[in-house]
Amino acid sequence: MSAGGLDTALHAPARLQIAALLARVEEAEFATIRDIVEVSDSVLSKHFAALGEAGYVTLRKATQDGRQRTWASLTRTGRRAFAAHMAALQALVAHAQAAVAAE
Repeated sequence: MSAGGLDTALHAPARLQIAALLARVEEAEFATIRDIVEVSDSVLSKHFAALGEAGYVTLRKATQDGRQRTWASLTRTGRRAFAAHMAALQALVAHAQAAVAAE
């Protein structure tokens, strides 16, 4: 699942946004994530499926205000993967900056 330290399950821009959002909170509601990431329900569901398959996200469903709601949270594995992915991105940026500075 890794290419040069980058996690392909997290590298898609929307998935990276989802992981970044969930890394800051215990859990977030589906509709809130959808609105922040600016994707449709079906696209968000597909991203959650991919993240869930990787073991990075869990979903919790419950009724609130008479409606079925879904909340998402990062698993421990997801938090570790997100931290490692961010470290790989930072290393990539540092390497690129060093190359530019050497020119």
